[in-house]
Amino acid sequence: MEIRSESVGLRSEKLGGLSPVIPRKRLQVWFIRVCSSILVWTCLVQLVAVGELWHPRFITNLTTRFSQIAGPLHVQVAVQPPPPLPPPRNYTSNGFLKVSCNGGLNQMRSAICDMVAVARLLNLTLVVPELDKTSFWADPSDFEDIFDVRHFIDSLRDEVRIVRRLPKRISKKYRHGVLEMPPVSWSNENYYLQQILPLFNKSKVLHFNRTDARLANNMIPLELQKLRCRVNFQALKFTPQIESLGHKLVHILHQRGPFMALHLRYEMDMLAFSGCTHGCKQEEAEELKRLRYAYPWWREKEINSVERRSQGLCPLTPEEAALVLQALGVDKETQIYVAAGEIYGSERRLAALRAAFPRIVRKETLLDPLELQQFQNHSSQMAALDFMVSVASNTFVPTYDGNMAKVVEGHRRYIVIVYASLF
Repeated sequence: MEIRSESVGLRSEKLGGLSPVIPRKRLQVWFIRVCSSILVWTCLVQLVAVGELWHPRFITNLTTRFSQIAGPLHVQVAVQPPPPLPPPRNYTSNGFLKVSCNGGLNQMRSAICDMVAVARLLNLTLVVPELDKTSFWADPSDFEDIFDVRHFIDSLRDEVRIVRRLPKRISKKYRHGVLEMPPVSWSNENYYLQQILPLFNKSKVLHFNRTDARLANNMIPLELQKLRCRVNFQALKFTPQIESLGHKLVHILHQRGPFMALHLRYEMDMLAFSGCTHGCKQEEAEELKRLRYAYPWWREKEINSVERRSQGLCPLTPEEAALVLQALGVDKETQIYVAAGEIYGSERRLAALRAAFPRIVRKETLLDPLELQQFQNHSSQMAALDFMVSVASNTFVPTYDGNMAKVVEGHRRYIVIVYASLF
């Protein structure tokens, strides 16, 4: 109102033919008011922006409440509008790379990260990976049943050209088959540049029929390492159906209080593959041995369980897991989510763990059977739910240093780094 009256006064001075001279003191006051208003509004905007990201439990429980970092981050990402797509990378493709991933969900996930890096290194066009359907669990899921394939393609378009399938002209040309091979395990970039890239001069399509541990973990260029992380933590996003149910699981658990995710790697396939039969009945040990012989790609057949165990190569049994948690001082009333498939020996083997920690839950006990119906007989999709819960848990405890343990640990570290960068 004051400014308006001054402006009216100035206008009348102009109309009266007088010079619109403003005293210096009044001009300074006006200038200070304008600057103060801008400063106040800027502070308000910043406070609102920070308020949207803020989660009060983040600071108070940082050291012991990891899920209050992971949980809000998932919610925040879910409600934000999608970021603009990166510009596509312009390059001349040397050919098409098809890959068939083998193993469980997290082994395949790691392999996908490697294969994207290989396609980037060799300037190839990557065909959306095929997932293993011949493993012990015989999961029929395709890539798009577990991961958001559109997001996978779009989020990496500035690094690698990815297509859902081979173009028709290429498929017709190579309808009698393409060159198939498993790349040498733990190879660095020189192997791919010197031995794999020349193969594309003869054939424009190459199929890697095994992808587990085919790229060295260390001593490769930093840019390739960064790309692997980007694929793992950003590009491999689960489908909306899995994300929705996973968030619901986490919400239910949080409502009941803090919780621990226990990756109890004591399923039938793990015991058969490792030959670890400690605590099993004689007939169970024989059953596991028969299973190992039934699958030709499990190359090691005769395994001494006692020797393997003495080398520290066996997962903890459910009974040992209970003893370890007690030794660590975990409270008896701690809510424990068992992130695993069907435990070998079922409730008989879980009895000691339940006696020590009665608040044991699983996805099957927290969700309505109808909600899990669409995921039944799809072990990788069920494992994706366990993965989401494990990442968002207050505490994550693996009983075996396998793929799941490594991928979850990496993802939790990544979330901490992302959150630290926001403050």
